[in-house]
Amino acid sequence: MSDFLKHECGIAAVRLRKPLEYYYDRYGTCLWGFNKLFLLMEKQHNRGHDGVGIGCAKLNMPLGLPYIFRRRDAEKDSLSTLFRNEIKYFNKLARKEILDPKNPASVKSRFDFGGEVLIGHLRYGTSGDFDEGSCHPYLRRSNWPTRTLMVMGNFNMTNTADLNRKLIDRGQHPVFGTDTQTVLEEIGFHLDEAHTSLYRALHHTITDGHEIQEHISAQLDIDSIVKTSAHAWDGGYAIVGVIGNGDMFVLRDPHGIRPCHMLINDEVVAFASERVPLMTVFETTAEEVTVLPPAALVIIKADGSIQQTTFTNPLEYKPCSFERIYFSRGNDPAIYRERKAMGAALVPQIAESIGHAFDNTVFSFIPNTAETAYYGMMDGLRLYRRQQVRNELLSSLNDGTLTSEKVDSLILKNWPCGEKIAHKDIKMRTFITQEKGREQLVSHVYDITYGCIKENDNLCIIDDSIVRGTTLKKSILKILARTNPKKIIVCSTAPQIRFPDCYGIDMSEIGKFIAFQAAVALHRRAGRQELIDKIYENAQAELAKPPSEMRNAVKGLYEHFSDDEISAEISRMVYPENIAWHGEVEILFQSIENLHASIKGPCGDWYFTGDYPTPGGYATVNSAYISWHQGHTGRGYELPL
Repeated sequence: MSDFLKHECGIAAVRLRKPLEYYYDRYGTCLWGFNKLFLLMEKQHNRGHDGVGIGCAKLNMPLGLPYIFRRRDAEKDSLSTLFRNEIKYFNKLARKEILDPKNPASVKSRFDFGGEVLIGHLRYGTSGDFDEGSCHPYLRRSNWPTRTLMVMGNFNMTNTADLNRKLIDRGQHPVFGTDTQTVLEEIGFHLDEAHTSLYRALHHTITDGHEIQEHISAQLDIDSIVKTSAHAWDGGYAIVGVIGNGDMFVLRDPHGIRPCHMLINDEVVAFASERVPLMTVFETTAEEVTVLPPAALVIIKADGSIQQTTFTNPLEYKPCSFERIYFSRGNDPAIYRERKAMGAALVPQIAESIGHAFDNTVFSFIPNTAETAYYGMMDGLRLYRRQQVRNELLSSLNDGTLTSEKVDSLILKNWPCGEKIAHKDIKMRTFITQEKGREQLVSHVYDITYGCIKENDNLCIIDDSIVRGTTLKKSILKILARTNPKKIIVCSTAPQIRFPDCYGIDMSEIGKFIAFQAAVALHRRAGRQELIDKIYENAQAELAKPPSEMRNAVKGLYEHFSDDEISAEISRMVYPENIAWHGEVEILFQSIENLHASIKGPCGDWYFTGDYPTPGGYATVNSAYISWHQGHTGRGYELPL
């Protein structure tokens, strides 16, 4: 994705099913679980760079010893720094003989992360500040283990304001600024209620405090607590919770918008946002890793028992298609196949754009994440060309015009040629952390291969998606123009992004989308400002309706134009300025039909179609349009109207 769009968050969780002694005897380390957590997070490091956090709960700790722990870091290279510091501290304790690294009981009692329940989070913030205090997991402490709660997740709640209002009406004092705090407080409230109810029922018959705690722990109904807490949530989420007694739960939203995968074997129960990290870290097969279904709730009690149920009714499955297009790592076998299919699906448009002049076109990709789609595009182009040659050979054979010269001409000429045109300088990557100043620096992130493009050649580049088009216009196209092609064709494996996301991807400011800007420009050029204003009025009217009745008023902006008309306007808008090159630029987008054909199974497409899976999506899109019309900037779901 050449546009600067950060990833979603990533989650990792490891629940050991054996005592620590087992892992030391078999693997030679008491930190087997801790090491696996690090690897799971490292394999998902692509999902978040704003900060990291880890947590640990220890089972059956003696009275007086701490049982739940957390570390968070929002500095540069926070993942490696955090784990490196913990290992340094572990080794320091060992050198000073405060703990014995060969004694599991010693490690568990002395090292904060020598426990059985370990969770980790990679953060890309879609709300709140960008500091350590905003990193997951969030922790709600109590001197009762069964009232202590730690929560983390990959999610965005669209109705955080309503949820906070509910807390206030209850008499609580919520901390505004992040939906994670809201989720923590809601679950924490019902956990307190359940704990208090059990305590009142037990303390009349049981006088031993330790025994009361054991009974509360055994009887704590996690299923009921989560069901009650999640009743009003609107959004996409994969949430992990750990209670101080060692109970653990993982849940996925009713539409399955945010991803969550699970592995269960004799040694461990593990969760991750992506499938391949679980396969790689635990050396298992794809078949052994399951996708958590929509509305799924997995509960692992402190005694090790596992229950999988649903916390609400599953709704239409709408997993985020950007996982397939861009976010998830491409070494997942299904995602690899689908990205190749997306590249191949663009071939008819490409062939038409270059006038079937394969001999005079060089094909490549930018950025590196588009490489898999590039392979699919090249396979598709070669298949397309072979079919052309076959048809021409058969036609010539039938009409008697086939000659050796014609055979040579058909077989040896006009074949697709791929080259590595743009090279990303990985060393420069750490400097490009904020959008401010990116334009000046991005041209130095990419080096180009000179001499591959001949006079009158086309250059066809495939990209994952085009969101804002800013980087294309101000940097990428200027870089590519240095090769002096006759025409630059940029192909997006994703369709035109027309509507904001509000479920965990930072694509909510509608006025920055190049497709939206193109539609507005076309209307204004045609003298239809009154239609733009009318949509503003319609969006206000929609927001006045109950959430269940709300519709997407912004769809009306696109109804007057075909996809090709908007693509043509985008091509005009991203044409680079102030350069000597005067070739042609054409932007091609995947069709929504081809996207669905490429991705096996259901996929969410609301950012392309405007058809949102939850009422909060319609509130977001209408709010985003109103904010744009009023000249406000910022995330659509955070802006007051």
